[in-house]
Amino acid sequence: MKYKMFVSDFDGTLVRDDGTISRKNKETITRYTQKGGIFAVCTGRMTPSILPRVRELGLNGLVASFQGAVVTDIRTGNTLRCSAFEDDLAYRVTGMLEERGYHTHIYTADKMYCNVADEALAIYERVCGVKAEIVPDLEGFARKNALKIIKAVVFVEKEQRAETEETLAKLFGAACYVTSSAHYLVEVMPAGRNKGEGLAFLSKYYGIPPCEIAAIGDMNNDIPLVAAAGGKFAVANAEEGLKRIACVVPACEDDGVAYALEHYAMEEDDHE
Repeated sequence: MKYKMFVSDFDGTLVRDDGTISRKNKETITRYTQKGGIFAVCTGRMTPSILPRVRELGLNGLVASFQGAVVTDIRTGNTLRCSAFEDDLAYRVTGMLEERGYHTHIYTADKMYCNVADEALAIYERVCGVKAEIVPDLEGFARKNALKIIKAVVFVEKEQRAETEETLAKLFGAACYVTSSAHYLVEVMPAGRNKGEGLAFLSKYYGIPPCEIAAIGDMNNDIPLVAAAGGKFAVANAEEGLKRIACVVPACEDDGVAYALEHYAMEEDDHE
């Protein structure tokens, strides 16, 4: 096969708007792994949210969550890697988001805390299959309980996302990596913690060089992932910035992952 490993984003790339993974995608992933390929998911979701979904696919091996900051053995649930904020920076970031009135989430390895309970949160909980603990003073709570925070997220209106992402990137500067994982989510991670770093971990763990790994995604947070891979793919519904560096395949709803696997990863010749 041309690509020995294929790393996919989850939401908007592999899983459809209705929360399901198509039969076509499932069958093609199975064929790829039966041929000896390694299929992995690298997502912004927290680990308890993604583990049941990759097990649904019958995957073994590793899954990368929290933009690759956490890597988990799918079968055992054991954590191989967990990279969190330095405490002082985490608390400062949380406080600054709250001061500016953002609907804010903070995450530890297995829990989510939020400062607002509303319909947006309820939808997010249904999609991700997790429940948040509502905490009006997130910074104070995090300090009191010495939380090890992996990432912070703010909910925004779709039309405000790009501006919010730019504002937060300027606010936190070189200390943080700011990106968006959905049209209404802006995420803040420690600097250097991105999906490209997640791919590098998988590459080293499996002993497969990046040039023999393909990656696919749809949002800004997938740009480091796709940029780090030898095979660079974006679904047709992807952000324009990602499309500019990738080979565009059919949209998520049209089984773009299956298409990339069939037409590129499992083919010897170069279609790009």
